Amino acid sequence: MNNLLEAILLGFIEGLTEFLPISSTGHLLIAENWLGRRSDLFNITIQAGAILAVTLVYRARLWHLATHLRERESRDYVIKLGCAFLITAVLGLTVKALGAELPETVAPIALALIIGGIAILLIERHVHRLPPRESVTWAVVVAVGVAQVVAGVFPGTSRSAAAIFAAMLAGLSARPRAAEFAFLVGIPVMFAASGHELLSTYFEPGAMQAEPWMELGVAFVVAAITGFVAVKWLLRYVSGHSFVPFAWYRILLGLLLLAVT
Repeated sequence: MNNLLEAILLGFIEGLTEFLPISSTGHLLIAENWLGRRSDLFNITIQAGAILAVTLVYRARLWHLATHLRERESRDYVIKLGCAFLITAVLGLTVKALGAELPETVAPIALALIIGGIAILLIERHVHRLPPRESVTWAVVVAVGVAQVVAGVFPGTSRSAAAIFAAMLAGLSARPRAAEFAFLVGIPVMFAASGHELLSTYFEPGAMQAEPWMELGVAFVVAAITGFVAVKWLLRYVSGHSFVPFAWYRILLGLLLLAVT
């Protein structure tokens, strides 16, 4: 397959799966097994494309927060977003320095998909009995920050799924509000990860010249467009439905991956 078409396909997969609780890493790995592995910079940058999409979806909310910082509610929300990001950043850098990450191979990703699917079923069963709570407490902040790091350690977990369900378990039981907080925290997290990888590539001899920048740029745009559509759809979906179908999809995909390896 033409390299540019491959980049478009990978961007589409990333944009579609980044915010659905089904693991973009797992789906990219499956695709790259047939299309060939891409650099860490490529994979992280197209994730940033998907994050750009969520920035556009929440542009009105972000603008409101930025222009109403004198209001206690907005200021409190922004502070909590910042603290969740700092928890993720500090723990994430510590984990990276220690090398405490599982390899991005099929078996651990398949197991993470299955375990995550079972966890979603259990959490949904628990949350179903609770009244919808929309308050972002400090317990939610810590849970979301830690969950994103855990998702990074265990490929196939899904960053968005880990953050959303950690928030729900910590008391933010209203699904749309849990998704919003998880997605907004993901904006600085993924942009920071992309910036860090870009700097690492810049200082690595020959890495900048070896990177297919046109393919990366096209995949970035495709991921942004697809991600925008996926997030808009997901937010409408979770306003009246549970995440249970995604759980069964994860379990079936994980079992299929284990069967073919």
